Amino acid sequence: MNKIEIKAPYLIFVGSETDPTEAKTGAGMFKWRPELCTGQLVLKSGGLPIDLPLMTIAQAKEAGAKTLLIGTAAIGGGIPDEWLDTLEEALNAGLDIAAGVHKRLNDIPRLCAAAQKSGARLIDVRIPPKNIPVGTGKKRRGKRILMVGTDCAIGKKYTALAVEKDMKKAGLKADFRASGQTGIMIAGKGIPIDAVVGDFISGAAELLSPDNEDDHWDVIEGQGGILHPGYSGVSMGLLVGSQPDAFIVCHHANRTHISGWDDFPLPSIEDVINLTTTVGAQVNPAIHCVGVSVNTSDLNDNERKGYLDALSARLNLPCVDPLKGGTNKIIERIIAEFPN
Repeated sequence: MNKIEIKAPYLIFVGSETDPTEAKTGAGMFKWRPELCTGQLVLKSGGLPIDLPLMTIAQAKEAGAKTLLIGTAAIGGGIPDEWLDTLEEALNAGLDIAAGVHKRLNDIPRLCAAAQKSGARLIDVRIPPKNIPVGTGKKRRGKRILMVGTDCAIGKKYTALAVEKDMKKAGLKADFRASGQTGIMIAGKGIPIDAVVGDFISGAAELLSPDNEDDHWDVIEGQGGILHPGYSGVSMGLLVGSQPDAFIVCHHANRTHISGWDDFPLPSIEDVINLTTTVGAQVNPAIHCVGVSVNTSDLNDNERKGYLDALSARLNLPCVDPLKGGTNKIIERIIAEFPN
C-alpha cells in the first residue's frame, strides 16, 4: 500500500474556502492530529474553516512548519491557477507541499521547477499503487466493518477513526484502513480508492484489507454513497471488495438533499441499509448493519438526545454521534454479535 512521509508540522492551506465541508481535509487533519498543525493560510477573508491561527508563509516557516498541506476537497479535485503564486512562494521558502486532490502537483511545470530549485518536495497523496489486481471475491480471514453513507462529506472517516479508538479501548484488535486522501494523511498509509481505475476498485479494496487474525477488525473508511448520483461507483466497488461482516450507516441529522446535487433528495437510512445488504451479500452473506452514526452538529443537547433516541427506536439499532458521545453503544452491539 502507499506509504507517505510528510514532514510535520503543517501549514494548512485552504485557498479561498470558507466552508468547512469543502475544507474537510484540513479540518480532519486538525481534528485527529492537532499536534501536527501550526496554522492555516487563506486567500480570502471571511469565516475561517478551521480553528487554527492565520499565518503567512513566512510566519509559518518561522514557527517551524515543514509542509504546506492543501486542505481542500472541492468537487473535481483541482488546483486553481489562483493558488500557484502562493504555492510557488511556499516552495521558494523551503516548505514541502502535500496534496490529495486529483490534479497532481508533479504535473505542474511551474511547481516542479520551483521545487527543483529549492530542494522542497511535491507530495501527491492521491496516487494508487501499481499493478492492482481485479477483485477475486474470495473470502479472507479476519473481520471487517465498513462505513457507508447517505451522502459524501457526512462523517464516514470520523466515524471509522472513532470506532477504531473505541474498539481498542474495549480490548478489541482493530486498525483503521484509509481509503481517501485525508485518511491516508492521518494514518500514514492506505489506498486512494477514488483514484483507482474502475475495473480494479474491488481489487484495491481487497489489498486495503488483507488476511488477518480471526479476531482482528479492519475498520474501513467509506467513500461516496451507494445511492449518490456522482460517486456511487466507488462506493459499490469498495463495498464488494471489502466483504464487510458489518457496516455502519453515516448520516447528517438536518441534511435533506445530496450536497452539491440539490435536485436529488437525500436517500433514507433504510434505503441505504437495504441496498448495502443486498449488494454486500454477494461476497459475504452474513453482512448486516450494526448501527448508525449521525452528525448532529446542528442540534442542541436536548434535540440531539431526542433525535438519536427516536431514530434508534425506528431502526432498532444503536444510533450515536461519535464526536458527542463516542461509539460505545455500537461497539457493545458488535461484541454481542461477534463474540469471537
